[in-house]
Amino acid sequence: MTPPETPPDPPTTSAPVSVPVSDPTSATTTAPVSASAEAGSGSAPPPKVPALRPAAPSPAPAPRRNHPWLWALGAALVLAAGGLLWWQPWTPAVPLVTVETVAPAALTRVLAVNGRVAVLHRVEVRATVSGTVLTVLKDEGDRVVPGEVIARIDATGSQAAVRQALAALDAGTVAQAQAAADVDRLRALGGNVTRNALEDATRNLQSAGQEVGRLTALLDQAQIQLDRYTITAPIAGTVLIRGVEPGQTADGTTVLFTLADLVAPVVETEVDEAYAAQIALGQDAVLQLVGETTTQAGRVSFVAPRVNAGTGALVVRIRPDPPLTAPVGLTVTANIVVDRQDAALSAPRAALMADSETPAVLVLDGTIARRRDVTVIDWPAARLIVTSGLVAGDVLIADATGLSDGQTVRVAGN
Repeated sequence: MTPPETPPDPPTTSAPVSVPVSDPTSATTTAPVSASAEAGSGSAPPPKVPALRPAAPSPAPAPRRNHPWLWALGAALVLAAGGLLWWQPWTPAVPLVTVETVAPAALTRVLAVNGRVAVLHRVEVRATVSGTVLTVLKDEGDRVVPGEVIARIDATGSQAAVRQALAALDAGTVAQAQAAADVDRLRALGGNVTRNALEDATRNLQSAGQEVGRLTALLDQAQIQLDRYTITAPIAGTVLIRGVEPGQTADGTTVLFTLADLVAPVVETEVDEAYAAQIALGQDAVLQLVGETTTQAGRVSFVAPRVNAGTGALVVRIRPDPPLTAPVGLTVTANIVVDRQDAALSAPRAALMADSETPAVLVLDGTIARRRDVTVIDWPAARLIVTSGLVAGDVLIADATGLSDGQTVRVAGN
């Protein structure tokens, strides 16, 4: 047997190395041998064996760390996946709709407006002269009768004018009497008076009479002017507004009092010109005073013959039955009954398709929304009367917002 090849000598070093030593009675061990000692010995060196390096220690495993956020993230991902599978956003959503079955019913077309309690006869009392108000004899709420004095204005200057006119009339009357006496005296003289003298006296009498007439007219005019300083009631009624106080200066533009006849008040309102042609005399109405829950019947008693060009409104008056006992100006809600039908088809205003140029609704055909052109009476109400396009038994989609013809829908509650 060929002996194993001897490896080259390692470099001389003073550091001890470990080599294996064969021991038939024990396990392999390592014994430290000094290389320098071996080199200096005279005996034969033992066979050399390869040097073995100690095995590098394996790294200790890192301690396991518990991360709760990893568990939360995983749970969230699982929930999100489940939600997507349930929701399935990649499939088109089927909208829910509410429906109603079309059936004829008794319907009343009503125009709801707001009005106010008003009076038929209302007068604003103004002064026709200027001056200081001396006395005010009536207050708001007081009753008055025609010709009753309600205020007086300072008439000092007018009274002086009356006295002056009266004095002038007295002088004229004296002159007229003197002229008449002259004529009588000349006529009594008979033939002893010339014709010219009698004619002159007669002309003087006529002139005196004309002057008396003129002065009488001046006195009447002064008296009329004086009377204007005393304010009287032109009608029987109640003082609604008192616009002056004693000591205030008044003129022709000052409203001293506002009088009204409160015996039979009415409700006055304005109707938009779009519905003016639908209002007629004698139409029934339901009235409700603001702040009250009860209603009262009424009837249209006046429709203005023209529309106000500035406001585009038509004035309408409603006479309550029985008469109202409410203050003037109180707000009243009036529902004017324009039309009554015993059996008519109707549809919610929301059922009309907003994007349609002509009135159209959607009816349910199984699970499909089908367009149906209709004719309606356009009226400011939540429900519209349908005159054509629908028949009894049609299943009408109550709200067509966002829907289109041919779209698949699902009835709410099914």
